[in-house]
Amino acid sequence: MPTSAKPRESNIPAPPKSGGKPPRILAADDQQDILEAIELLLKPQGYKVDVVRSPVLAREALDSNSYDAVLIDLNYTRDTTSGQEGLSLLSEIVALDSTLPVIVMTAWGNVEVAVEAMRRGARDFIQKPWENERLLSILRTQVELHRALQEAERLTAENRLLSAHGRPEFIASAPSMSAVLETMARIAPSDANVLVTGEHGTGKEVVARTIHALSMRASRSFVAVNTGGLAEGVFESELFGHVKGAFTDARTDRIGRFEVADGGTIFLDEIGNVPLRQQSKLLRVIESGEMERVGSSHSKRVDVRVISATNADLQAACHAGHFREDLLFRLNTVEIHLPPLRERREDIPTLATHFLAQYASRYRRQVRGFDPAAMQLLMQYAWPGNVRELEHTMERSVLMCRTEQLQPADLGLGVQRQTSPNLEELSLEAVESILIRKALQRFQGNISQAAEALGLSRGALYRRMEKYGL
Repeated sequence: MPTSAKPRESNIPAPPKSGGKPPRILAADDQQDILEAIELLLKPQGYKVDVVRSPVLAREALDSNSYDAVLIDLNYTRDTTSGQEGLSLLSEIVALDSTLPVIVMTAWGNVEVAVEAMRRGARDFIQKPWENERLLSILRTQVELHRALQEAERLTAENRLLSAHGRPEFIASAPSMSAVLETMARIAPSDANVLVTGEHGTGKEVVARTIHALSMRASRSFVAVNTGGLAEGVFESELFGHVKGAFTDARTDRIGRFEVADGGTIFLDEIGNVPLRQQSKLLRVIESGEMERVGSSHSKRVDVRVISATNADLQAACHAGHFREDLLFRLNTVEIHLPPLRERREDIPTLATHFLAQYASRYRRQVRGFDPAAMQLLMQYAWPGNVRELEHTMERSVLMCRTEQLQPADLGLGVQRQTSPNLEELSLEAVESILIRKALQRFQGNISQAAEALGLSRGALYRRMEKYGL
């Protein structure tokens, strides 16, 4: 054992911790006494240390675990001094994760080999026998840098992906909503997976955000993903990320939605639209917490609560062979069904007033309330698009209103919507919007039936509904 590797009091500060987790180090060397010396030095300093005696075992460890830094010897075969074994391992590690710091160890003081190691991506090198203070200083610096890079990557992805923050205002006073509120209050503090069901536009994402805000994960990310809007070709890349070169357009590494949500909650909207061949990959990460970026063989562990939503009958989809029953079991530990707006009409005045105030403030319009006839019209309307349609109606009404109170004509409901428009005076987009609205009304908000009647796929109909605010 190198005499300079004996543990002793160190002036180097304790290593940084992330979320209460000690830094994890992988050490690879063919000499058992070297590995023992590393463990004796690092463990009392707060590091978690894994040791292996060959490049093969090092590769296996990297495939199954995540590390904050790697210490590798350059020579593993007796009487070999070229360093090629270590250099090859170094190149593989850098290719696997360019942010993972690698410190090489050499007993020969070979300057040329050390220079080549730095050229291939090593962050630093130490010569055996090492100085404890220098090794500890190097490790602390590299671990801090690695975790800073990881956090920067996570924040960059989060800023790109997240469009809304904070707890939404959840309005629900109708008797039909009492069971929903009771279930949310009971399960929110847990980590149970939740399946939210209900017609399109009933507020399933608001329920998901409220559950997250009431949970122990509230301080971490809430990531919403419209799985119905993801093309099958980009599904894995969006959810799990990819590495540079994984496919033609993969010019850089990209973090996926599950990694962004690590420690928090991921909301998988329109889960019933996930292609059958992708469901097994989704099941694996939900079951085991392990995933790989596209093009990588390196598993990453994520701690994510899954809240999903659908307006489809997933039990029927399972019976028809379109949805995996084992995935459904994992998703609906608890199921919350949201009633349509027509079954909770007591909430319409409060919701309408809320949206009115929101858009009057956004557009700086002096609109302060409703004419009684306008409120009566809101209460009588069928609302096939549910709360989302009500919100869109309020936004348009605030923009159209010419007085301090919304009038019936400002709403665009009733006679105005029932009268057939002159198609020659309308744009193609306006005609398409009318046809989609009529199809949704005809089938009472059933997306599958409306899409079939319009000759569209469910995904195409969802994209158009989002485009027109339906």
